[in-house]
Amino acid sequence: MSTFAAVDVIAAKRDRHVLTDDQIDWTIGAYTAGELAEEQMSALLMAILLNGMTSAEIARWTAAMIGTGIRLDLSGVGRPTVDKHSTGGVGDKISLPLAPLVAACGAAVPQLSGRGLGHTGGTLDKMESISGWNAMLSPARMITALSQVGAVICAASDDLAPADRKLYALRDVTATVESIPMIAASIMSKKIAEGTDALVLDVKVGSGAFMKSTDRAAELARAMVELGAAHGVRTTAMLTDMSVPLGTAVGNAMEVAEAVEVLAGGGPADVVGLTLALAREMVDLAGLDVDPADVLASGAAMDSWRAMVAIQGGDPDFVLPEPKERHVVTAETTGVVTHLDAFAVGVASWRLGAGRARKEDPVQAAAGILCLAKPGDSVVFGQPLFELHTDTPDRFAPALEDLSGALELAPPGTAFAQRDLVIDVIRR
Repeated sequence: MSTFAAVDVIAAKRDRHVLTDDQIDWTIGAYTAGELAEEQMSALLMAILLNGMTSAEIARWTAAMIGTGIRLDLSGVGRPTVDKHSTGGVGDKISLPLAPLVAACGAAVPQLSGRGLGHTGGTLDKMESISGWNAMLSPARMITALSQVGAVICAASDDLAPADRKLYALRDVTATVESIPMIAASIMSKKIAEGTDALVLDVKVGSGAFMKSTDRAAELARAMVELGAAHGVRTTAMLTDMSVPLGTAVGNAMEVAEAVEVLAGGGPADVVGLTLALAREMVDLAGLDVDPADVLASGAAMDSWRAMVAIQGGDPDFVLPEPKERHVVTAETTGVVTHLDAFAVGVASWRLGAGRARKEDPVQAAAGILCLAKPGDSVVFGQPLFELHTDTPDRFAPALEDLSGALELAPPGTAFAQRDLVIDVIRR
């Protein structure tokens, strides 16, 4: 491999030049090996944030990150493989019913997931509300589970794109997390390395999402779709609304309960609708001729869910933990709910113990919020709006402060137009 002076690579991007393949390969390799100083990579990341990257640069950067680890071979699982990735939101428990549903449709779903940080929840934290369930699967155990039940929800192996963990930690402390080329490379390096044939991206937009504007979300979505194509992974991105929490439940154990309701044929309409929209896209990319709505109605997805929980050490007849303390917020007037701010609800749930400020922090499985009124609902004076759950009652006060302006009421009879949950679909 060619060797470069780090200062020359930094200067090239500072001056808005396109980095060569050799420069990118050397940079990722040297940084992962500890041969490129943190301050030098920090300077390069800031230059990339300010000046951007071409599609070719992002593709090469992603390939270099993949090259620092292994790429799984899922060709032996006996089914077409397709995965889904969400950029994170509030009440976003979609992976839980989605993975077993798509497995019941005939695909294999290697759902590599993460933990929550800040106001956005983490799929692994939710699943760990189930007694005995194990997030850590070796590649061999993951492939066995995919072959036998068609779906896993698990943590990414340390061997998948290890450069990403080091780069993400540095971006987090250098105000460069918002760089679209780096977000795209971070997400796609792990998803491509996991070996899936196809991928559907759920790119969230709105107050509760990382991307607040549709234009920025679409830019990220297009970058990731192009990366998938460049690396031979059939990829579609769906832009979905995250201005309002998904479903009723926001918090780990209660989101598991809501996901099970969906698998049982019930659940909130928005959670069911988004689950089916993503499932249809995944099934289509996998080349399967089946309607996920029919499969959900048949009960086959529930069977897949129980098998998936069991093969990862959980009890499919689990009893979820209950909170030690509850507090109900009621309506102070009669009217129509016109807004429910996802970010405020997410932060309040975090304050109750459902999330973490640092990656090493523990979470309370039973903590969170039930949103008992959503936009478009009519409420009367004294009607419950929120039910707060926690094991530590001194957390109620700060959570209530966050919720104080989260829900807006208009006079009775006010017309309200429901939002479209799916904003756009981006394909190559």
